[in-house]
Amino acid sequence: MENKPTVAIVGRPNVGKSTLVNRLLGSRQSIVDDKAGVTRDRIYFDTEWMDKHFTVIDTGGIIPFDEDEIMKNIFAQAKAACDEADKIIFLVDGKDGINPVDYDIANILRKSGKEVFLAVNKLDSPEKFVNASEFYALSLGEPIGISALHGSGGVGDLLDKVTKDFDYNKKEEQSQNIRIAIVGKPNVGKSSIVNALLNKQRVIVSNISGTTRDAIDSKVKYENEEYILVDTAGIRKKSKVDWGIEKFAVDRSIRAIRNSNVALLVIDATEGITDQDKKIASAIIEAGKGIIIAVNKWDLIDNKETSTVNKYTKEIEKEMPFLSYAPKIFISAKTKQRLVNIYKISKDVYEQCTKRVTTSILNKVILDAVSMNPPISIKGKRLKLFYGAQVNVCPPTFVLFINSENLLKDNYVKYLENKLREAFGFTGTPIKITVKEKGEKK
Repeated sequence: MENKPTVAIVGRPNVGKSTLVNRLLGSRQSIVDDKAGVTRDRIYFDTEWMDKHFTVIDTGGIIPFDEDEIMKNIFAQAKAACDEADKIIFLVDGKDGINPVDYDIANILRKSGKEVFLAVNKLDSPEKFVNASEFYALSLGEPIGISALHGSGGVGDLLDKVTKDFDYNKKEEQSQNIRIAIVGKPNVGKSSIVNALLNKQRVIVSNISGTTRDAIDSKVKYENEEYILVDTAGIRKKSKVDWGIEKFAVDRSIRAIRNSNVALLVIDATEGITDQDKKIASAIIEAGKGIIIAVNKWDLIDNKETSTVNKYTKEIEKEMPFLSYAPKIFISAKTKQRLVNIYKISKDVYEQCTKRVTTSILNKVILDAVSMNPPISIKGKRLKLFYGAQVNVCPPTFVLFINSENLLKDNYVKYLENKLREAFGFTGTPIKITVKEKGEKK
């Protein structure tokens, strides 16, 4: 699967980088605060502009040559984002004017060899756009005046220029080989699983946590189907991750999830479900990817009986009820027990991720669900669902047209999701339900 084009947004602290990200996404997903340095890690979001799909990286504010440890780390993260980005948006503050730090950042960006777009933010009225001209002094080409907060000014012009040669096609992505990211905590056996599936020592295996630093791709053929296995670095608790090589390795693991079709979440059978397993599962769901739970080291479980798998499955569902839809497989990388089942299950899950439902059948299921369990009245008003439609896949995404968003509660959304799963399956894939208000006909 070819990766989407990537755009990094960089600049000194508090110039509005996260506000611009939220403007591009059309929602408040990145943290916005008046305090400098709120965004420390680089954060990835998928978005599109005029049918051009790309990934945007929100980075922490850069202060080059600052000796403060946190600021040094933020600078390292932002530099890493620039290194992996195809294009860079350098955001400056048009309200405060040019800053000495802007010159330092501009010098660094010129040396990157990447195409840089200079965006002058906080120009919230037409008369302020003249302020953009002073930024010609940075020698990065024509400054583009914008207001990230209001979406006015040249935000559209900026995006037109940035994306003009992007030709990423989401449909082409979905026709490629199934890409399986093998993820989990350190030392749960991810590399051993990959090696066993490949029948060769493709990646280094060691009892030392963190042996795998990079996400490593391996293409394999099974029953005339080609798969790409991606071995990733173990994802440890944030508090236990050192900055530097290991921090970037974990970032690449998260990126591998985002670029996969299906994630195989590997759990150590001898340890049971941990909080870190739950957090990694949440990252997979947030990325909208198919998920399989693989309980590894099953050969080390003593006194196994027929009911042992059932007991362990119930424990998983108790600890991670939000993953009740995910297939569970009990494997051993050492003995190769049930390993080849990973291919078939991954194929099945990917088919569920790409499943489309006809509008007529979808609405019949929704109407039946509402009839069986009508939504409760809130302050004398009752939710009305006019109709629904599937608008996307990977994950299956549905929009419901309703009379008021305030009347749709989370528990009712969950009820509708369960009814969609009962009717259509969607095994192993998250479901996304969005809503739009629609006025009633008089």
